[in-house]
Amino acid sequence: MRKKTTIPEILQMKRDARKIAVLTAYDYPTARLIDAGGVDAILVGDSAGVVFSGHENTLPVTMDEMLYHVKAVVRAKPKALVIADMPFMSCQCGEEPALKNCGRMLQEGGAEAVKIEGGLNMAPIIRAVAVMDIPVMGHVGLTPQSVHRMGGYRVQGRQNQADRILEDARAVQEAGAFAVVLEGIPAGLAERITASLDIPTIGIGAGPGCDGQVLVIHDILGLCEKYSPKFVKRYADLGPLITEAAGQYVSEVRGGIFPTEEHSFS
Repeated sequence: MRKKTTIPEILQMKRDARKIAVLTAYDYPTARLIDAGGVDAILVGDSAGVVFSGHENTLPVTMDEMLYHVKAVVRAKPKALVIADMPFMSCQCGEEPALKNCGRMLQEGGAEAVKIEGGLNMAPIIRAVAVMDIPVMGHVGLTPQSVHRMGGYRVQGRQNQADRILEDARAVQEAGAFAVVLEGIPAGLAERITASLDIPTIGIGAGPGCDGQVLVIHDILGLCEKYSPKFVKRYADLGPLITEAAGQYVSEVRGGIFPTEEHSFS
């Protein structure tokens, strides 16, 4: 029987050179289905703001909204490690609110770890949270909560930015994070960072040299029409299938074909 994935197991996977597979989920049925697929960790991402709620970016997502999604995922009782994304301004206002909000993700939401965006600038917060035995996954490179500073979703770490992102990743590790997401950076830089860290790196748009990979579930299933990043591989195209099913239902209702006696009570 498959065992529950834990923080020590994730760390051991790097030492054993076993790749770590992570997907996002925001609700009970999706969490149940992807867990059955064998993912090592489920990230309840603030990407829900874009792919689930229809916002243009992740900035409007609130703690209450994230707690709703985390609770729904946890109810699936996944064997995968459940990691809750900390939304914009939940950790940026100082140690006290950060500790309170991260604690809520575990105590109220049932998550087993949290993810905090930022490198050197957020290292003191990560350290304070990790010291309280709340496992933290870092996130450096292209950080969506910094979309305005970056001028959009642009590849980071080119030219003179590379050393800064390496410093960010090292700062996250030194602060006590158990893993770090590397997003939207050149593959060579990601490989260099991965080789320099003792904690696992989880890439998204960072090439094959990371210790693991994470993608947004709506992207790999063809359910997000807003954008299609270069780094996404579509493993299924469910959008047209859902539209076709809805269209067939509408046609049958209007034509009096559904429901039949089979779908009625006597």
